[in-house]
Amino acid sequence: MKYMLIKTYSTAAFCDTPIHEWQPEEIQAHIDFQRALGEQLAKSGELVDAQGLADPGQACTVSSDGRSAPVITDGPFPETKEFLAGYWIIDVDSPERAVEIAAQASAAPGPGGKPIGEYIEVRPVMSAPPTEL
Repeated sequence: MKYMLIKTYSTAAFCDTPIHEWQPEEIQAHIDFQRALGEQLAKSGELVDAQGLADPGQACTVSSDGRSAPVITDGPFPETKEFLAGYWIIDVDSPERAVEIAAQASAAPGPGGKPIGEYIEVRPVMSAPPTEL
């Protein structure tokens, strides 16, 4: 069963200090935690992919009618209070294991090395519909 664990940049359960206000060593510890989790999941064979994403100021939104030039809207998006910061795609044996990994990710360190309680969304990856009915 594949799941996407979605990491959103927003206030966490136990930390409301924005990461840009953390000390450099606290940011490094947070990044090191993320890398170690990725290595652990790769070693266990559960990691499909994991990526951190650039901030919304580097994003754009594209829409198209399929006939004319696409419409591209640039960021930043000042009305955005939270945004997708990264994700893991995991392949695990059960929904309970997906939740266990999400809980581990949620406990990433923040200021003072304390777990921040990030909100990690656990969402099943849908399989493709059958090609023959």
